[in-house]
Amino acid sequence: MPEFLTLSEIVKKAREKLDQGAWDYLRGGADTESAVRRNREAVESWVFKPRVLNDVSSVDATTEFLGVPLRIPVVMPPIGSVQIFEEGGGASVARAAKEFGILQILSSVCWPDFETLAKEVPGPRIYQLYLVSDEAWMDDIIERCMEAGYTGFCLTADTQTYSRRERDIMKRWIPLSGRVTGGGDFSPQAKMTWDTVAHIKEKFDIPLVIKGVGVAEDARLCVEAGVDVVYVSNHGGRQLDHTRGCIDALPEVTEAVAGRVPVLVDGGFMRGADVVKAMCLGATAVGMGRFEALAMAAGGESALLKALEILEHEIKTTMALAGIDSIAGLTPDLVERQYPLRPAHVLSAFPLIEEGY
Repeated sequence: MPEFLTLSEIVKKAREKLDQGAWDYLRGGADTESAVRRNREAVESWVFKPRVLNDVSSVDATTEFLGVPLRIPVVMPPIGSVQIFEEGGGASVARAAKEFGILQILSSVCWPDFETLAKEVPGPRIYQLYLVSDEAWMDDIIERCMEAGYTGFCLTADTQTYSRRERDIMKRWIPLSGRVTGGGDFSPQAKMTWDTVAHIKEKFDIPLVIKGVGVAEDARLCVEAGVDVVYVSNHGGRQLDHTRGCIDALPEVTEAVAGRVPVLVDGGFMRGADVVKAMCLGATAVGMGRFEALAMAAGGESALLKALEILEHEIKTTMALAGIDSIAGLTPDLVERQYPLRPAHVLSAFPLIEEGY
């Protein structure tokens, strides 16, 4: 296989290798898939206002998250059933993330399990859990997570029930994540409240991430409850349909948080320029789920590592051309929102593929 030189080549290879079920699971969303399209449209609608005559002969894209150095401001977010894209699953992602120098958030509905992975690939990592049983069960998982050396613990708050994803339903195709949660029956997750957050913060000394925040008021409540990381996400448009693009929700969340805790964001981010836009709007780091899945499908650990190297080049190039030489220099005055150039879709970040390249 020739070496990948562009992210578009990685996406093209992923499509060639995946069967229709896995491909639709990767690109699909809930109901009308409006939220999927709006995520990407929102990212494309933010444009740069570059500065000139600044010395950008050396660009530093490194940052830090929960005390962990990041080579670029990117995390590999939790993907349920990531093993359908490459048999190594979460372990392949873990090895690539560790070698490159970023943080992985491991999903509780992927293989291998969190304790096995911690032994196979030791290092900083966050564990994301879906609640499928009672409080005692959750407490046991958190204790084992801490014993296994995890850097943080993440609860996903926007999955009160498993959504209706018609691309999957019409093929009668159910991924592991759907089987684990019982399809439409997700009652333990639906019972999760702010009392759950208070319980975890009172009982356990581990940084807590709440994923699925989309409005300022919930962000403020997170901070008041002692949450350590606010994670802006609409589950990649795969849960509630007709939501705002996540990058459009980001400014109000970062304003509400006011620098008191880190802010993660995901949803439609596919290229280096996308990451830079999110950083300008106050994100601490960016989750790139479909990016992760596409690279895994294209060639597993080695392809994901190469994709991250290309992404780093895109980030640094964008920063230099915007006249900024460090993450600290990325501020809201470098971007503004304008009308998108064309209708967006989940893979519109790669227009050359549509042209037959």
